[in-house]
Amino acid sequence: MATVLDMLEQLAVVVTVLCAAVRAYTPADNYLVLCGTSGNATVDGRMFVGDAGLPASVLTAPQSTEANTSASQVSGAGDDAPALYQWARVFTAPATYTFAVKPGRHFVRLRFFPFLYQPYDLAADAAFKVSVQGVVFVDGYTPKNGTAVVREFSVNVAGGALAITFTPGGKQVAFVNAIEVVSHPDELIADTAQMVSPRTQYAGLSTQALETVQRINMGEPKVTPNNDTLWRTWLPDRSFQVESNFWAHTQVALSTIKYKSGYATSLTAPAAVYATATKLNSTAETVSNAQFNLTWQFDAPAGSGYLIRFHFCDIVSQTTPGLAFNVYVGERQVLQDFELAGDTFNLLAVPLYRDFVLSGKDAATGRIAVRIGSSTLGNAMPGGFLNGLEIMRMVGSTGAGSSDSATSPLGSKIKTGIIAGSAVGGATLAMALGFVAVRMLRRKKKPVKQPSNTWTPFSASALGARSRTSFGKSSINVVTLGQNGAGAGVGFRFPFAALQEATGGFEEEMVIGVGGFGKVYKGTLRDGTHVAVKRGNRLSQQGLNEFRTEIELLSQLRHRHLVSLIGYCDERGEKILVYEYMARGTLRSHLYGSDLPPLPWKQRLEACIGAARGLHYLHTGSAKAIIHRDVKSANILLDDGFMAKVADFGLSKTGPELDKTHVSTAVKGSFGYLDPEYFRRQMLTEKSDVYSFGVVLLEVLCARAVIDPTLPREMVNLAEWATNRLRDGELDRIVDQKIAGTIRPDSLKKFADTAEKCLAEYGVERPSMGDVLWCLEYALQLQVASPDSSGVAAQVQRSPSISSVVTDATMSANLGDLDGMSMKKVFSRMLKSEEGGR
Repeated sequence: MATVLDMLEQLAVVVTVLCAAVRAYTPADNYLVLCGTSGNATVDGRMFVGDAGLPASVLTAPQSTEANTSASQVSGAGDDAPALYQWARVFTAPATYTFAVKPGRHFVRLRFFPFLYQPYDLAADAAFKVSVQGVVFVDGYTPKNGTAVVREFSVNVAGGALAITFTPGGKQVAFVNAIEVVSHPDELIADTAQMVSPRTQYAGLSTQALETVQRINMGEPKVTPNNDTLWRTWLPDRSFQVESNFWAHTQVALSTIKYKSGYATSLTAPAAVYATATKLNSTAETVSNAQFNLTWQFDAPAGSGYLIRFHFCDIVSQTTPGLAFNVYVGERQVLQDFELAGDTFNLLAVPLYRDFVLSGKDAATGRIAVRIGSSTLGNAMPGGFLNGLEIMRMVGSTGAGSSDSATSPLGSKIKTGIIAGSAVGGATLAMALGFVAVRMLRRKKKPVKQPSNTWTPFSASALGARSRTSFGKSSINVVTLGQNGAGAGVGFRFPFAALQEATGGFEEEMVIGVGGFGKVYKGTLRDGTHVAVKRGNRLSQQGLNEFRTEIELLSQLRHRHLVSLIGYCDERGEKILVYEYMARGTLRSHLYGSDLPPLPWKQRLEACIGAARGLHYLHTGSAKAIIHRDVKSANILLDDGFMAKVADFGLSKTGPELDKTHVSTAVKGSFGYLDPEYFRRQMLTEKSDVYSFGVVLLEVLCARAVIDPTLPREMVNLAEWATNRLRDGELDRIVDQKIAGTIRPDSLKKFADTAEKCLAEYGVERPSMGDVLWCLEYALQLQVASPDSSGVAAQVQRSPSISSVVTDATMSANLGDLDGMSMKKVFSRMLKSEEGGR
């Protein structure tokens, strides 16, 4: 059976590819009308039919005239389709074109070009309105001499008939050169999108009529209808750039683009758009500030709301993780530290898009600016890029259709029709159904894990047993996580309303951090308990995976140096995690990038020791090692007493089987902290965490960012610069000068040596986390030991964590050198000692 299914599936894929090669989409309705003539014209491989030869039921025009001009007069009018502008139908009274259509979304494209035709000078005598289904789409159009105009709308109709009415104003006339009414997939416009301001969800887009104001291909060339799956035109972005000195265009072969299920498709935008990009020219001599922004500015009629669609495809980065950057609409940030590889499972050249709704109030200036800027993360490389952009005006209510529209924050109910699936050719539909059936049979045979595009609540079987407890007027589900409850902890399933109340409605003033998963808010429960509430970003494709990983992992782990998970929420499409509140924030904020006073050396050592204990427990505290995979100073948090705890386990991975040396997996983590061996070979081990922790030790030592592009080239990467200085014996050049005078030389030397060992190029050359912990404990004792002490060994022996384990003889034999030291037996007992203290 499996073999037959494989053959059927392969056949279906082949047929799909062959059909796509001919035309990716076959519209259910495809009316192409050449107005004012009985002749036909072929444009972009499509036949436009003269309206004089159409049935009388199509055109109701009591007073109309067929007008034409010479081909030479229109040669420069519409460079994409001049043949569509040589004829026009002129109306001196209201006239209507009526088309029989099937339910669903349709493009309505209207072409206008004024020319002289006695007795009419269409440039001077025309002024009119255009209505669709009785709603004004074009209000008071007055043409400009010698200028061709295309007005394109996307309208959702209930089916039956689509009426387009031209109404002259006063003694003026109306005219039209060509009309298109063409079905397009309903899925092209989703129902919801994030608003620019306020940051709430807009609902009702699926029934909203939209007019294309701008459709831009970032880079070159212009994409014409003949090269677009839905016969659209994409203009180059050069004329819309605010400053052209800092731009660079990049382009790849069309075959490079990898359309993936669940992301953008060739119907969203053609490969010609995703294969080009405009990026920040970071090599330009004039770019001295890494936070320089790329800005485009567009004219947009005031008084309307807008749907703004950003098209992204990472053809810029050479390896993953790719560039992280910020995206703005006007002065408002809509995407922060956006990294495509995080959403596309570390695959480059995979197209995706992001939609945002701009309210009429925020679009009141008549201009819309969009910007791309470098991420402000300390470890992010400068840069940013954009592949395409669409700006669509939201047209008013049409009153057509029978279903209720969702109420949007703009206060307008749009009822241009009911939502219905687009019809396609019979052969294509049969093939698609067969392909879907094959996939469903395959899933029943063998479940396949697929990336999720939606936020779906956990099922009861996935979470385990539940009981209930009270929370003020609400109730909380107490959930035992993990299969069969084995080794699982207990967490609380919070109602969304409770977390809304705790964070003041997720007020921006309560934000204490932002990450790839989403924003983190400070919250206060009704019993006065302070918590950290991490709210998932709905736009993040990787959010669901991180959400599950954190719950499943932290429900099984308890350690005083790991941030505790208190509970979670997965209702109303939300994914929220609730942690213990760490009052002092991140370790990084106490080292650089803030106004906080510099952390004393002793407290830095204690923080490193606490983090090392948490990581050591992850590596050794269960049958299989748990590899954190995102160790960095921003993921080491400090409580009110400056005790360090490791946080953010969304990328964590279970270690290899006993008979394996590594886990083969896609590269994930943070730029600047990545183990080079893992990055090159995709082979993950506990030593990958050790390398990342070594970078953290350098941050603690030097008090500077891991990646700082504002520094000279040889200093940009902290790990490279610091290790070179250490090899040259220049430790005094890299230590944080704010506290250098307070550090004892022997403690500093031991700490620096430990960091250097962690950063060995190959994992086998690095110490275990247990050995690192021991050396940091030793460095602390060297720092606090009195000058007249008879020996540091006695001080180290009295350390609470190793007092019952390490003898004077063991210390004296191993204090001076990390090489050759085996602490497995020592730390197997240390681990038991720590577990007893938890």
